[in-house]
Order: sequence, then structure tokens, then C-alpha cells
Amino acid sequence: MEYILVFDAGTGSIRAVLFDRHGRQAGVSQIEWHHLSEESYPGSMNFDWEKNWQLVVRCAKEVIKKTDINRCDIKAISATSMREGIVLYNKDGNEIWACANVDARASEEVSFLKQLDPELEQKIYDISGQTFALSALPRLLWLKNHQPHIYEKADAMTMINDWILYKLCGRLQVDPSNGCTTGIFDLASRKWNNSIAEICNIKSSILPKVNEAGTVLGHVTNETAVITGLLKGTPVISGGGDAQMASIGVGAVEDKQTVVSGGSFWQQEVNIKQPLTDKHGRIRVNCHVVPDLWQLETIAFFPGLVMRWFRDAFCDEEKNESQRTGKDPYEILEEKARNVPVGANGIMPIFSDIMNYMSWRHAAPSFINLTLDPQKTGKKEMFKSLQENAALITLGNLKLIQEETGFYPKEVIFAGGASKGKLWSQTLADCLGVPVKVPVIKEAAALGTALYAGIGAGLYSSIQEAVNLTIKWERNHQPNMDHHKQYLAIYDNWRKIYNEQLKLADSGLTTHMWKAPGFFSIERR
Repeated sequence: MEYILVFDAGTGSIRAVLFDRHGRQAGVSQIEWHHLSEESYPGSMNFDWEKNWQLVVRCAKEVIKKTDINRCDIKAISATSMREGIVLYNKDGNEIWACANVDARASEEVSFLKQLDPELEQKIYDISGQTFALSALPRLLWLKNHQPHIYEKADAMTMINDWILYKLCGRLQVDPSNGCTTGIFDLASRKWNNSIAEICNIKSSILPKVNEAGTVLGHVTNETAVITGLLKGTPVISGGGDAQMASIGVGAVEDKQTVVSGGSFWQQEVNIKQPLTDKHGRIRVNCHVVPDLWQLETIAFFPGLVMRWFRDAFCDEEKNESQRTGKDPYEILEEKARNVPVGANGIMPIFSDIMNYMSWRHAAPSFINLTLDPQKTGKKEMFKSLQENAALITLGNLKLIQEETGFYPKEVIFAGGASKGKLWSQTLADCLGVPVKVPVIKEAAALGTALYAGIGAGLYSSIQEAVNLTIKWERNHQPNMDHHKQYLAIYDNWRKIYNEQLKLADSGLTTHMWKAPGFFSIERR
């Protein structure tokens, strides 16, 4: 049997996942990790490379032990990771600084860059598809300003998945799908754009070689083999960013295919043949893993985290029932909410806004328009309203893409943990007004990475062959068009309410759920 090993470095955990050639998961080892904040640097979120490498090693050992496979049968290794997280190295190839994707320390640097040239962010966006909100540029400038002794030693920069591959085979590089999130990229050429770094007073000498996903980078070194239990000489293959690899893992490898990934964040990815930026800078644009495709990306903040908060804060009864019956608490809540009417009796959750990449922030978390009637406003109604709210944000983001491109999907692929919910999947179909397909494998980033690793190792001749062999469908939800009409009216009302709530947060009367670094310092000026 031939196997592929993938490391999936998420915001909250590291996983080692073993797949066979047919895309079946043979084993997994997962360990939570935590990113470190420094009190002296508000918003900081450091990536602890020393401790986290030990967790990567532990996952590798555990998955081999659990599956009891012969190491010789692992034909390729690759990695995917949270995007935006970066690692810096000195001239000897040793790590000297790293931050996770959620790092938000560089507010002053964002303000400085915007003051340097009020049109600079739009100019960079037009080239790279990125704004300052999540990119590496202000973080690197922060390092230059606050820790120059580290900045001056920096000789190379990679993303976190590339860091794992470097530890395995000793080669520093990035791939376009994750590297482009730095904001130092040229979308059209899928390469670094040194002039962007130089305009922002960042040295371009730290930018390593770019390799497309599926490129053989090297082989597991003897030193790494000894500590991980992997076989020396196993091919190490270039991977990519988790959202793009998740699209591969659900078969979105052609123009105009649309994927909604429902996790802690919800991403809406629309494949396009040519890089296209929004004249208002509202939509993120990334290189897809497929070399001749790009993706328009919109993001909903925290639907999965909001649902987890609701479960843990209000649903002890369902959690206890889960322990007794073995059913997932969310499945129990869906059963109770099945007959809640469209619109959840008027409840309006206020959490994530639709995408506004150039001026990105979200109103204070709240529920609006509750009643005091327990038959109309209770746990099951609030639960249903949260599912509807995630679907409404998705609708708004796809309408935003339609506004710029004229394209609205004829069907949507729904993946991630949220797609396990049958009620949630049907609500999404009803809200969007198009069929929603749910794959068998819903945690798709690791699978997509495995498929490209398999191409590099010669197990598949092309990504299309790999997808045809491995992607299977579990469910297909057809929209109820009467419900869709109701949701369109609810959406219009929700937008008006949300804008009023956003004004309250912008004025300081309430607290934003999240705002991009530097947002308010610019607004006050």
C-alpha cells in the first residue's frame, strides 16, 4: 500500500494525517498548540518554533505508531498551514523570529504606511490582492522598528507550512498560494514583487525561491529521520495555504467553482482564470494552488467560534445528553431547531460583517430583536439564528463578488466542520438559492495537500486525475426557493441593522468584535 503523510498546521493545533492513494484517511495524530502573547507588545502572537517543532515530531511518531505502517510505504510528505503566519531565519538557517496568523501588533506601522502615501494600500492591493490587514509588510516593519537587532539578522522568510518542510529536508522556499498572503507578491506572475517591499522600507533580500505546489523540494534528512521516525530519503513536496488546499480537497480545480469552508472562520472561494482585483479593495485575491487559477476570497469572522461559545455558554443540557447518547451536541441542537421557522422569529445576530478588506472591522457581538416570549425566543431559536447568520454573511459576500464580476454560483461546495450539520447545510442552500454539495471528507485541507504531494511523487499524473480518484460526495441539498425569497428580505433588513450597530462601535459606544490593525488611528486622523 502506498501512503502520503501531510502535516496540517492550523491556528489551534498541528495534525499529522496519513492518506492512502485513494484519498482514504488511514490515521491521524493531533495536538493543540498555543501562540504566545508578549505583555509589552499588545496584539502580539508569537509562534514558538522550538516547542512547536517538538509537537510536529510527536505527531509524526504517533501517526506511524497508531497505524503500524511500514515507513517505506510513505511515498511523499507535504504540509499545509494557516496563512499569514511567517518565520524568519538568519544566514545560518536558524529561526530567529516568528508570528502566527492572528498577530495584530503592527497597528502603528499600518498607520505609518497609510500616512506615507494615502493611496499606497490600494496600489499594493492592485498588484498583490492584499491589504495591510493580514499581510507581512506591517509586521516586518514593526520588527524593524522595535527589534532591529533581530531584523538586521533576518536572511530569509517563509510561511509556517514551508517551515515544516524546511525542517524535514533543509530547503527554504514558499509556494504562491500561501506566499501571496504576505502582500509582497505579484498576482499575475505568481512571484515576489521586490518593489513592494522596498516602497514599504522592507528589505527584499529575505524573499526565498517560489515553487508551485507539487514540486519536489528534497528528501527527509538523516537527522530528521532519526528524531521523527520517518525514513531517510522520503520525498518532501511543496504544499500550500490551508484555504486553497481545502478547495483542492473538495475538487474545486476548475474556473468558477465555488467553495464555502465552514470552520472557525468561514471562507468563500471563487475560482477565476485571471487575477481580478476589486476597484474598492473589498475582496481579497489569492493565487490558487492550481497554477493557472486564482481565487476571489471573502471571509466571515468567527462563525465556528461563535457557535462554540453558544454551545459552551448555554447548552450544558445538550452536552450532558451528548455524553449519555454519543450524539454530537450540535446534532442534538439541530434536531431541536428543525421546526424553527425561517428567520428564527425575528432574531438578528450581530457578529461578522460582510467583507470589506480595505476598511475591515466588525460590530460588537450581540443579538438584536429578541422577544420576552419563551415560545418564540429560546435556545433553539437563537441556535437557528446563528446558523442563518453565517449563511446570510455568505450570501452577502457572494453578492459582493457578483457585483464586481457579474458571476453568481450555480452551485456551492460546502466543507469544513459546519458542513457536518444537515440543518446548517440546508439553511445555506435555502439562503443562497443554489444547490449545496457536501463531500465525504469535510476537513479537506490535508487531503488537498496530499493530492499535490502525490503528484510530486508520481502517484497521480495530474490534479484532475487525483480529484477524480479521491473526491466523493455525501449529500446534495436542493434549495427551497420560497425560503430563499424570505431570506433575501431578511438579508436586506440585517444589513440595515448591522450598519447601525457598526456606527455604535465606530463611535466607541460599543466594542468592535475585531478590527484590522491601524483602523482607528487612521480614522481619527
